[in-house]
Amino acid sequence: MRAVVYSETGPSSVLHLAERPVPEPDAGEVRLRVAVSGVNPTDWKSRSGGTASLAFPEAAPNQDGAGVVDAVGPDVPDLAVGDRVWTCMAAQDRPTGTAQEFTVLPADRVHRLPEGASFDVGASLGVPAVTAHRALTVAEDGPRRLAPGALEGRTVLVAGGAGAVGNAAIQLARWAGATVVTTVSSPEKAELARAAGAQHVVNYREGDPVAAIREIAPDGVDLVVEVAPAQNAELDAQVVRPRASIAVYANNGGDEVRLDVRPNMVTNARWQFILMYTMGADALAAAAEDVTAAVADGAFGVGEERGLPLTRFALEDTAKAHDAVEAGAVGKVLIDVG
Repeated sequence: MRAVVYSETGPSSVLHLAERPVPEPDAGEVRLRVAVSGVNPTDWKSRSGGTASLAFPEAAPNQDGAGVVDAVGPDVPDLAVGDRVWTCMAAQDRPTGTAQEFTVLPADRVHRLPEGASFDVGASLGVPAVTAHRALTVAEDGPRRLAPGALEGRTVLVAGGAGAVGNAAIQLARWAGATVVTTVSSPEKAELARAAGAQHVVNYREGDPVAAIREIAPDGVDLVVEVAPAQNAELDAQVVRPRASIAVYANNGGDEVRLDVRPNMVTNARWQFILMYTMGADALAAAAEDVTAAVADGAFGVGEERGLPLTRFALEDTAKAHDAVEAGAVGKVLIDVG
Protein backbone atom coordinates (compact mmCIF):
# COMPACT_ATOMS: atom_id res chain seq x y z
CA MET A 1 0.00 0.00 0.00
CA ARG A 2 1.00 3.64 -0.40
CA ALA A 3 1.64 5.46 2.87
CA VAL A 4 3.01 8.84 3.84
CA VAL A 5 5.36 8.31 6.78
CA TYR A 6 7.98 10.05 8.88
CA SER A 7 10.64 8.68 11.22
CA GLU A 8 11.71 11.91 12.88
CA THR A 9 9.91 15.10 13.83
CA GLY A 10 10.63 18.31 12.00
CA PRO A 11 9.42 20.41 9.06
CA SER A 12 7.01 19.00 6.51
CA SER A 13 9.97 17.73 4.48
CA VAL A 14 10.29 14.81 6.93
CA LEU A 15 7.14 13.36 5.33
CA HIS A 16 7.69 11.01 2.40
CA LEU A 17 5.67 8.56 0.34
CA ALA A 18 6.56 4.89 0.80
CA GLU A 19 5.30 1.40 0.06
CA ARG A 20 4.31 -0.54 3.17
CA PRO A 21 2.59 -3.91 3.80
CA VAL A 22 -1.14 -3.85 4.32
CA PRO A 23 -1.64 -4.25 8.12
CA GLU A 24 -3.89 -6.86 9.73
CA PRO A 25 -6.31 -6.05 12.57
CA ASP A 26 -5.96 -7.70 15.96
CA ALA A 27 -8.72 -8.28 18.51
CA GLY A 28 -10.85 -5.18 19.00
CA GLU A 29 -9.51 -3.55 15.83
CA VAL A 30 -10.72 -2.85 12.33
CA ARG A 31 -8.87 -2.09 9.11
CA LEU A 32 -10.03 1.01 7.31
CA ARG A 33 -9.53 1.57 3.59
CA VAL A 34 -9.04 5.32 3.70
CA ALA A 35 -10.81 7.45 1.10
CA VAL A 36 -10.13 10.94 2.46
CA SER A 37 -7.77 12.14 5.19
CA GLY A 38 -8.43 15.39 7.06
CA VAL A 39 -5.62 17.69 8.20
CA ASN A 40 -5.81 19.75 11.40
CA PRO A 41 -3.35 22.05 13.21
CA THR A 42 -2.70 19.25 15.71
CA ASP A 43 -1.30 17.14 12.85
CA TRP A 44 1.45 19.53 11.76
CA LYS A 45 2.21 20.39 15.39
CA SER A 46 2.69 16.71 16.24
CA ARG A 47 4.79 16.12 13.12
CA SER A 48 6.97 19.12 13.90
CA GLY A 49 7.68 17.87 17.42
CA GLY A 50 5.98 20.87 18.96
CA THR A 51 3.74 18.77 21.22
CA ALA A 52 5.81 15.60 21.82
CA SER A 53 8.62 13.53 20.39
CA LEU A 54 7.87 10.70 17.97
CA ALA A 55 7.15 7.59 20.03
CA PHE A 56 7.55 5.09 17.17
CA PRO A 57 10.29 4.21 14.69
CA GLU A 58 7.93 5.35 11.95
CA ALA A 59 4.42 6.79 11.84
CA ALA A 60 1.78 7.99 9.39
CA PRO A 61 0.31 11.41 10.24
CA ASN A 62 -3.25 12.77 10.54
CA GLN A 63 -5.90 12.06 13.14
CA ASP A 64 -9.05 12.30 11.00
CA GLY A 65 -10.35 10.47 7.98
CA ALA A 66 -13.17 8.57 6.34
CA GLY A 67 -13.45 5.42 4.30
CA VAL A 68 -14.75 1.85 4.32
CA VAL A 69 -14.14 -0.95 6.81
CA ASP A 70 -12.00 -3.47 4.96
CA ALA A 71 -11.35 -6.12 7.62
CA VAL A 72 -12.55 -6.78 11.17
CA GLY A 73 -10.58 -8.42 13.96
CA PRO A 74 -12.06 -10.65 16.68
CA ASP A 75 -14.31 -9.13 19.35
CA VAL A 76 -15.72 -6.30 17.23
CA PRO A 77 -19.49 -6.75 17.36
CA ASP A 78 -20.67 -3.40 15.99
CA LEU A 79 -18.78 -2.94 12.72
CA ALA A 80 -18.67 -5.04 9.55
CA VAL A 81 -16.74 -5.16 6.31
CA GLY A 82 -18.25 -2.63 3.92
CA ASP A 83 -19.40 -0.13 6.55
CA ARG A 84 -18.77 3.48 5.58
CA VAL A 85 -17.13 5.18 8.56
CA TRP A 86 -15.36 8.23 9.94
CA THR A 87 -12.52 8.16 12.41
CA CYS A 88 -11.09 10.37 15.10
CA MET A 89 -7.73 10.16 16.93
CA ALA A 90 -6.29 7.66 14.46
CA ALA A 91 -2.75 8.76 15.31
CA GLN A 92 -3.17 9.26 19.06
CA ASP A 93 -0.57 7.09 20.82
CA ARG A 94 -0.37 5.00 17.63
CA PRO A 95 1.60 5.15 14.37
CA THR A 96 -1.63 4.59 12.41
CA GLY A 97 -2.66 7.98 11.01
CA THR A 98 -4.93 8.32 8.00
CA ALA A 99 -2.36 9.51 5.44
CA GLN A 100 -2.13 5.99 4.02
CA GLU A 101 -4.33 3.71 1.94
CA PHE A 102 -5.09 1.33 4.83
CA THR A 103 -4.91 1.86 8.56
CA VAL A 104 -5.75 -0.39 11.52
CA LEU A 105 -7.53 1.25 14.44
CA PRO A 106 -9.28 0.35 17.69
CA ALA A 107 -12.97 -0.10 16.93
CA ASP A 108 -13.97 2.60 19.40
CA ARG A 109 -12.20 5.19 17.24
CA VAL A 110 -14.29 4.28 14.20
CA HIS A 111 -17.89 5.45 13.76
CA ARG A 112 -20.49 4.74 11.11
CA LEU A 113 -21.01 7.50 8.57
CA PRO A 114 -24.73 8.15 8.02
CA GLU A 115 -26.25 7.24 4.67
CA GLY A 116 -25.89 10.05 2.17
CA ALA A 117 -23.00 11.74 3.98
CA SER A 118 -19.88 12.09 1.84
CA PHE A 119 -16.38 11.00 2.77
CA ASP A 120 -15.49 14.70 2.69
CA VAL A 121 -17.94 15.28 5.55
CA GLY A 122 -16.58 12.24 7.40
CA ALA A 123 -12.99 13.41 7.11
CA SER A 124 -13.98 16.88 8.37
CA LEU A 125 -15.54 15.68 11.63
CA GLY A 126 -13.01 14.25 14.08
CA VAL A 127 -10.94 16.92 15.80
CA PRO A 128 -13.12 19.96 14.91
CA ALA A 129 -16.55 18.48 15.63
CA VAL A 130 -15.56 16.50 18.74
CA THR A 131 -13.81 19.57 20.15
CA ALA A 132 -16.83 21.75 19.36
CA HIS A 133 -19.17 19.24 21.01
CA ARG A 134 -17.10 19.29 24.18
CA ALA A 135 -17.06 23.10 24.20
CA LEU A 136 -20.86 23.20 23.89
CA THR A 137 -21.48 20.73 26.72
CA VAL A 138 -19.34 21.98 29.62
CA ALA A 139 -21.55 24.83 30.88
CA GLU A 140 -22.66 24.62 34.50
CA ASP A 141 -26.33 25.13 33.60
CA GLY A 142 -26.13 23.56 30.15
CA PRO A 143 -26.70 20.11 28.66
CA ARG A 144 -24.14 17.32 28.69
CA ARG A 145 -25.42 15.99 25.36
CA LEU A 146 -26.47 17.70 22.13
CA ALA A 147 -29.69 17.05 20.27
CA PRO A 148 -32.41 19.21 18.71
CA GLY A 149 -33.65 21.56 21.44
CA ALA A 150 -30.79 20.88 23.87
CA LEU A 151 -29.58 24.51 23.68
CA GLU A 152 -32.99 26.10 23.12
CA GLY A 153 -33.17 29.54 24.73
CA ARG A 154 -29.39 29.84 25.11
CA THR A 155 -27.01 32.22 23.36
CA VAL A 156 -23.60 30.93 22.29
CA LEU A 157 -20.70 33.17 21.31
CA VAL A 158 -18.25 31.48 18.93
CA ALA A 159 -14.93 33.27 18.61
CA GLY A 160 -13.47 32.80 15.14
CA GLY A 161 -16.53 31.45 13.38
CA ALA A 162 -14.68 30.93 10.09
CA GLY A 163 -12.27 28.35 11.51
CA ALA A 164 -12.88 24.61 11.38
CA VAL A 165 -13.79 24.27 15.08
CA GLY A 166 -15.73 27.53 14.97
CA ASN A 167 -17.67 26.29 11.95
CA ALA A 168 -18.44 23.00 13.70
CA ALA A 169 -19.53 24.83 16.85
CA ILE A 170 -21.90 27.04 14.85
CA GLN A 171 -23.45 24.10 12.99
CA LEU A 172 -23.84 21.95 16.12
CA ALA A 173 -25.17 24.82 18.25
CA ARG A 174 -27.77 25.71 15.62
CA TRP A 175 -28.80 22.05 15.37
CA ALA A 176 -29.27 22.07 19.15
CA GLY A 177 -31.45 25.20 19.01
CA ALA A 178 -29.07 27.93 20.24
CA THR A 179 -28.89 31.52 19.12
CA VAL A 180 -25.37 31.88 17.74
CA VAL A 181 -23.25 35.02 17.75
CA THR A 182 -19.79 34.81 16.20
CA THR A 183 -16.80 37.10 15.87
CA VAL A 184 -14.71 37.31 12.70
CA SER A 185 -11.94 39.49 11.30
CA SER A 186 -13.16 40.28 7.77
CA PRO A 187 -16.27 40.54 5.57
CA GLU A 188 -15.20 37.39 3.72
CA LYS A 189 -15.07 35.41 6.96
CA ALA A 190 -18.39 36.92 7.98
CA GLU A 191 -19.99 35.36 4.90
CA LEU A 192 -18.54 31.97 5.82
CA ALA A 193 -19.89 32.24 9.37
CA ARG A 194 -23.35 33.12 8.06
CA ALA A 195 -23.22 30.19 5.67
CA ALA A 196 -22.46 27.94 8.67
CA GLY A 197 -25.66 29.20 10.30
CA ALA A 198 -24.64 32.02 12.65
CA GLN A 199 -27.57 34.41 13.10
CA HIS A 200 -25.35 37.28 14.28
CA VAL A 201 -21.85 38.13 13.04
CA VAL A 202 -19.59 40.75 14.64
CA ASN A 203 -16.41 41.98 12.98
CA TYR A 204 -14.17 42.53 15.99
CA ARG A 205 -11.94 44.89 14.02
CA GLU A 206 -14.77 47.38 13.54
CA GLY A 207 -16.48 49.54 16.17
CA ASP A 208 -17.08 48.22 19.68
CA PRO A 209 -17.50 44.43 19.64
CA VAL A 210 -18.57 44.31 23.31
CA ALA A 211 -21.38 46.78 22.63
CA ALA A 212 -22.39 44.88 19.50
CA ILE A 213 -22.59 41.57 21.36
CA ARG A 214 -24.43 43.15 24.30
CA GLU A 215 -26.98 44.63 21.89
CA ILE A 216 -27.70 41.13 20.61
CA ALA A 217 -27.62 39.53 24.09
CA PRO A 218 -28.49 42.24 26.66
CA ASP A 219 -28.41 39.74 29.55
CA GLY A 220 -25.13 38.25 28.36
CA VAL A 221 -24.21 35.07 26.52
CA ASP A 222 -24.52 31.66 28.14
CA LEU A 223 -21.43 30.09 26.63
CA VAL A 224 -18.29 31.19 24.80
CA VAL A 225 -16.40 28.86 22.45
CA GLU A 226 -12.99 30.50 22.64
CA VAL A 227 -10.05 30.16 20.23
CA ALA A 228 -7.92 33.13 21.38
CA PRO A 229 -8.13 33.56 25.16
CA ALA A 230 -5.04 35.77 25.39
CA GLN A 231 -6.69 38.32 23.14
CA ASN A 232 -10.32 37.88 24.16
CA ALA A 233 -10.31 37.38 27.94
CA GLU A 234 -11.37 40.96 28.66
CA LEU A 235 -14.12 40.88 26.03
CA ASP A 236 -15.41 37.53 27.28
CA ALA A 237 -15.66 38.81 30.86
CA GLN A 238 -17.76 41.74 29.65
CA VAL A 239 -20.28 39.78 27.58
CA VAL A 240 -21.07 36.69 29.68
CA ARG A 241 -24.08 36.28 31.92
CA PRO A 242 -23.93 34.82 35.46
CA ARG A 243 -22.65 31.20 35.58
CA ALA A 244 -21.56 31.33 31.96
CA SER A 245 -18.70 29.15 30.74
CA ILE A 246 -15.80 30.17 28.52
CA ALA A 247 -14.62 26.97 26.81
CA VAL A 248 -11.03 27.41 25.60
CA TYR A 249 -9.80 25.00 22.92
CA ALA A 250 -6.79 26.81 21.41
CA ASN A 251 -4.09 29.36 22.18
CA ASN A 252 -4.28 31.56 19.09
CA GLY A 253 -2.78 34.92 19.91
CA GLY A 254 -0.55 33.79 22.75
CA ASP A 255 0.08 31.20 25.45
CA GLU A 256 -0.45 33.40 28.51
CA VAL A 257 -3.84 34.67 29.68
CA ARG A 258 -4.42 37.52 32.14
CA LEU A 259 -7.75 37.31 33.98
CA ASP A 260 -9.22 40.18 35.97
CA VAL A 261 -10.58 38.53 39.09
CA ARG A 262 -13.46 40.86 39.90
CA PRO A 263 -15.44 40.73 36.60
CA ASN A 264 -15.14 36.95 36.43
CA MET A 265 -16.01 36.55 40.09
CA VAL A 266 -19.11 38.75 39.84
CA THR A 267 -20.57 36.51 37.13
CA ASN A 268 -19.37 33.21 38.63
CA ALA A 269 -17.73 32.65 35.25
CA ARG A 270 -16.24 29.24 34.54
CA TRP A 271 -13.10 28.99 32.41
CA GLN A 272 -13.00 25.47 30.98
CA PHE A 273 -9.92 24.36 29.05
CA ILE A 274 -10.40 21.66 26.43
CA LEU A 275 -8.08 19.17 24.76
CA MET A 276 -9.64 16.28 22.91
CA TYR A 277 -6.89 13.82 23.86
CA THR A 278 -7.61 14.06 27.60
CA MET A 279 -11.40 14.46 27.49
CA GLY A 280 -11.97 10.89 28.62
CA ALA A 281 -13.73 7.94 27.00
CA ASP A 282 -17.25 8.92 28.05
CA ALA A 283 -17.01 12.41 26.61
CA LEU A 284 -15.49 11.09 23.39
CA ALA A 285 -18.20 8.47 22.96
CA ALA A 286 -20.96 11.01 23.63
CA ALA A 287 -19.45 13.42 21.12
CA ALA A 288 -19.14 10.75 18.42
CA GLU A 289 -22.76 9.68 18.91
CA ASP A 290 -24.17 13.22 18.88
CA VAL A 291 -22.04 14.41 15.97
CA THR A 292 -23.11 11.38 13.93
CA ALA A 293 -26.74 12.20 14.75
CA ALA A 294 -26.27 15.77 13.55
CA VAL A 295 -24.80 14.51 10.28
CA ALA A 296 -27.73 12.08 9.89
CA ASP A 297 -30.13 15.01 10.37
CA GLY A 298 -28.39 16.96 7.61
CA ALA A 299 -27.30 19.58 10.15
CA PHE A 300 -23.56 19.29 9.47
CA GLY A 301 -22.01 19.84 6.09
CA VAL A 302 -18.85 21.05 4.37
CA GLY A 303 -18.01 23.18 1.38
CA GLU A 304 -18.43 26.87 0.62
CA GLU A 305 -22.20 26.62 0.99
CA ARG A 306 -21.77 25.48 4.61
CA GLY A 307 -19.07 27.99 5.44
CA LEU A 308 -16.18 25.51 5.19
CA PRO A 309 -14.35 25.78 1.85
CA LEU A 310 -12.38 22.68 0.90
CA THR A 311 -8.77 22.65 -0.25
CA ARG A 312 -7.64 19.30 -1.66
CA PHE A 313 -4.27 17.61 -2.07
CA ALA A 314 -3.12 14.25 -3.43
CA LEU A 315 -1.60 11.74 -1.02
CA GLU A 316 1.90 12.37 -2.38
CA ASP A 317 1.41 16.07 -1.55
CA THR A 318 0.68 15.52 2.14
CA ALA A 319 3.60 17.80 3.06
CA LYS A 320 1.97 20.62 1.07
CA ALA A 321 -1.31 19.93 2.87
CA HIS A 322 0.44 20.29 6.23
CA ASP A 323 2.07 23.52 5.06
CA ALA A 324 -1.31 24.91 3.98
CA VAL A 325 -2.82 24.28 7.42
CA GLU A 326 0.22 25.72 9.17
CA ALA A 327 -0.07 28.83 6.98
CA GLY A 328 -3.67 29.34 8.15
CA ALA A 329 -5.69 28.03 5.21
CA VAL A 330 -9.33 29.07 5.60
CA GLY A 331 -11.75 26.15 5.62
CA LYS A 332 -10.80 22.49 5.59
CA VAL A 333 -7.74 20.86 4.04
CA LEU A 334 -8.36 17.33 2.76
CA ILE A 335 -6.12 14.68 1.22
CA ASP A 336 -7.54 12.32 -1.41
CA VAL A 337 -6.16 8.90 -0.47
CA GLY A 338 -8.30 6.24 -2.11
